[in-house]
Amino acid sequence: MPASTVALQAAFVALLFLFVIWVARSSLRDLRRPDEQRWAGQAAPVGQERTGMHSVVGGAQAAVDPRLVVARAPGHAPGMEYAIGTGAVLGRGDQAEIRLEDLFASSRHARLTRQGALIVLEDLGSTNGTYLNEELVSGPQPLHQGDRVRIGDSEFTFVTG
Repeated sequence: MPASTVALQAAFVALLFLFVIWVARSSLRDLRRPDEQRWAGQAAPVGQERTGMHSVVGGAQAAVDPRLVVARAPGHAPGMEYAIGTGAVLGRGDQAEIRLEDLFASSRHARLTRQGALIVLEDLGSTNGTYLNEELVSGPQPLHQGDRVRIGDSEFTFVTG
């Protein structure tokens, strides 16, 4: 093997090593930042403590008249509201209570269910994922007033009362 090939391989390995160190360092630095800086100017949800847990008002904060309000969604007018009741499935299919005309939505994309006083969002194994406040949902997640639910190009705001 010519010396120039060995030198190029060594340089590539060194650059790859430096890139991995840079990614790990950036990730650790971001994780160490206080929540206020991580939100980058966005207001933290009402009642959220520094622990990331939401406080409960009056002993049991029930989701009274829970609804999803359309922020933007193909085929839907902004401000349009969907009552959740005891639950609903979001997707493109005929079985979905909240039908999405979004090419990035699966036929049964996500489910909202009432669990006691909470409404819980769960991805149903969709291809493109479900996002809660711009974070990928990896398991059942409780919804709180003002949370943003995004499926593809469709975005909704969760409201109660």
